[in-house]
Amino acid sequence: MRFVIVITVFVLFWILLISRIYQISIKSNYYYEHLAQMNIERKYYIKPVRGEILDRKGKLLAVNDIGFSIKVAPHLTKYNRETKKREPNKKLDKLLDAIVKEFPDQNKTKLIKKYLKKDSSYNHRFIPIVDFIPYKGMIGAYPKLSINKSLKIESETKRMYPAGPLATHIVGYVGRSNAKENEKDPVVSKVGVVGKTGLERQYNKVLEGELGYRLVKVSATNREVAQIEKVEPKDNQNLILNIDLRLQKRINELFEGQSGVAVVMNVNGDILAAVSYPSYDPNLFVGGISSKDWKELITDLNHPFTNKIVSGVYPPGSTIKMGMALAYSKAGTAVNRPEYCKGYITLGKSKHKFRCWSHYGHGQVGLRKAIRESCDVYFYNKALDTGINNMAKSLRKMGLGVKTGVDLPHEKRGVIPDKAWKMKRFKQPWYRGETVISAIGQGYNLVTPLQVARYTAFLATQNLPTPHFVHDIAGKIVKPEYKSFEVNQQDLNTIRMGMYDVCNSPHGTARRAMSHLPIVIAGKTGTSQVVSIPQGEKKRMKESQLDYYSRSHAWLTTYAPFKNPKYVVTVLVEHGGHGGSTSGPIAASIYRWMANEGYFGDKFKGKIHLRNLKKEREEKKKKDKKHG
Repeated sequence: MRFVIVITVFVLFWILLISRIYQISIKSNYYYEHLAQMNIERKYYIKPVRGEILDRKGKLLAVNDIGFSIKVAPHLTKYNRETKKREPNKKLDKLLDAIVKEFPDQNKTKLIKKYLKKDSSYNHRFIPIVDFIPYKGMIGAYPKLSINKSLKIESETKRMYPAGPLATHIVGYVGRSNAKENEKDPVVSKVGVVGKTGLERQYNKVLEGELGYRLVKVSATNREVAQIEKVEPKDNQNLILNIDLRLQKRINELFEGQSGVAVVMNVNGDILAAVSYPSYDPNLFVGGISSKDWKELITDLNHPFTNKIVSGVYPPGSTIKMGMALAYSKAGTAVNRPEYCKGYITLGKSKHKFRCWSHYGHGQVGLRKAIRESCDVYFYNKALDTGINNMAKSLRKMGLGVKTGVDLPHEKRGVIPDKAWKMKRFKQPWYRGETVISAIGQGYNLVTPLQVARYTAFLATQNLPTPHFVHDIAGKIVKPEYKSFEVNQQDLNTIRMGMYDVCNSPHGTARRAMSHLPIVIAGKTGTSQVVSIPQGEKKRMKESQLDYYSRSHAWLTTYAPFKNPKYVVTVLVEHGGHGGSTSGPIAASIYRWMANEGYFGDKFKGKIHLRNLKKEREEKKKKDKKHG
């Protein structure tokens, strides 16, 4: 037994000894060899220049301002025994004084903190303390500072947005990267900035490019001896958009004093303009936004920070009625059978009235008239015959309550409800009354303005396009994409005639604003209620009599020309009241501008008088005030 124990101990001793010899002589060799290599070689990364973003005419929306950064040599600190902290030595103190003298806006205390954070006995690289000095600001200071070997001045770029707030919700902005973002992307970790919102975020991988590097030999004192290898960065990968910046500017002017959204889109999905108003200046975020500016943005009740184009969800109101009619037709409901509108309907023995917008009713109503005059009762009755599940299924196929696939981040889906959705969301059954109010775009229905624009393109062409802002990605053209949904062609033609009537017939809800344009427009108004109307109120209170934030949102979605559709214009004015009177003048002014700029052919170019809506609104306010 003793012999076995002795042999076992002996074997274990030799196994341990051999494994230790292997560890030291072979395995550790790679480690120490790598350390030695690190001591004689340095890899300096070359930052790529971030790609620019341009509009369809070549106007710059995001560009790089050229400037310089300042770095300071390491190990310029001393240990203070009294405070038990490291602090700048005399050399560093003089260097910082020289920097602050040349650039008075720099804070010496902050520069010291930045330096101390990066300095250590193990760091032999220059420490960045000033991220960006504009080119003009460095011209006079460069000869004085560059002669100091403890300072390194390197070329640097800073993102700049020349259009300011005109296209913020499309272009987005870049900001300083955080630890999580640095970990995910090696380029971001070296550059220090990343796309935070909009196209800057969506196409960050394209815009940021790829790192280059210089591999050099260094001496024991970290002095560069020779260059071993150099790889240039892959940069300047630009985006060219479908956006027309001039049209963006015009729409921003039209919205002044109001809040809302406008989308102008080619029926193939190319987005020519998209405005979420009010906006903000993206340049505030590039170097880090101040707490004062941030507080103003997030406390503004008109939500300038929200991208209402893809993230704002609203009840669609009567703009949903064309889709509803197609859903009824798809389910086999007789959409061509007229309905009688006496101003309301009731369900069963209930005394609750589901009212039409017209207190007096519309009489006998067919499909075309129902679209033209936006009769609610027609859609109430057809919805009860069709059922919520059939309605929801068809509407989603037409692009409502589903993501559009647009090339912007943070797009919301919205809601087109059905029985299963309500059970999952509220653990409650579906009621017939909810089917009735869903038929006119109220209740649980929520859509984004871009969904409504896309759905309007479908009504115009029977093709459902994928909207896109970018036309050219680093030299690669973005091709249009479509989905199709089979509908009854005869019913669709009747719906289109109803939309024609909305903008051109004497009884059309948008005729006053849209009928005097150089091109023929088809469209649909919508009023989406923010607050419900009590049953006891016999006659609806005027929108102008309601508190501003209780007023309904005003929709108008259109396409033109009527016979050969090319463009969709969708406008939503938040708390604007009625679509025809509030959104109509904005949409009409957009069409006038487009005709004037040749979007509908040369025969209109430069010949259309453009209205000044701001001046007209001010005159109307004075007139209303004068008459009490």
